[in-house]
Amino acid sequence: MKILYLIIFFIFGLFFGSFFTVIGLRLPQKVSFVSGRSHCDKCAHELSFIDMIPVFSYLFLRGRCRYCKEKINPLSTYMEIFTGILFALAYYSFGFSLSLFIALGIVALLIIVTVSDMSYLVIPDEVLIFFTIYFIFFEFLDLGLKATFLKIISGVFLFLLMYLIMLVGNKVFKRESMGGGDIKMMFIFGVILHPLLGVISIFLGSCLALPVSLMILVKHKERIVPFGPFLLLALTLLYFTKITPQTILDILKF
Repeated sequence: MKILYLIIFFIFGLFFGSFFTVIGLRLPQKVSFVSGRSHCDKCAHELSFIDMIPVFSYLFLRGRCRYCKEKINPLSTYMEIFTGILFALAYYSFGFSLSLFIALGIVALLIIVTVSDMSYLVIPDEVLIFFTIYFIFFEFLDLGLKATFLKIISGVFLFLLMYLIMLVGNKVFKRESMGGGDIKMMFIFGVILHPLLGVISIFLGSCLALPVSLMILVKHKERIVPFGPFLLLALTLLYFTKITPQTILDILKF
């Protein structure tokens, strides 16, 4: 039965991944992601349902538009597969629980921000506001009022810590070292994670971003590297693995 649920969550993830990608592409451009038909970026032809079946349409059409035969940007397909895998892993890790809703919210935030930040170097405030409310709501249902209030305090702490890191980075590099969206997003990290794990997520996100940043800098000489996706990938790893602050302390003692 668990295998069946894993397959179901994977399939749901494919469809939600497509939707999250649309949000990430349209919201920064102030284009509605609810109304308006999807269309080919090259010929502007409206796409039918058969053209938008996650993954399978891309494979069936061999990566080309059915109308103008131009190559289709594979970003959506990659995000669909990634979301499907993460949805299945979320169910595998948490089963049917309130933690599952938090895990799925993390996946949604990861995909939307990754698409938006990589495409436009922007993390929309609307996304951050929505998910802040979303996570506080489920933390309240899971932990109660007092624990949720402490989570909010943790969010303020991580927000201020990231703001301080940004100020130091600006001074060292003599330019803007971090986007405002990355700083605001740390409040969400505090709502989800223990403060120590929140600090670890900054360090882990930096470690994940470093090799990618070096490759981009070598290839393109100078290019701004979005930090948000790496921070969220670190958050996903920490939350899905259920690592605890005590585990971190034990490792540090060792």
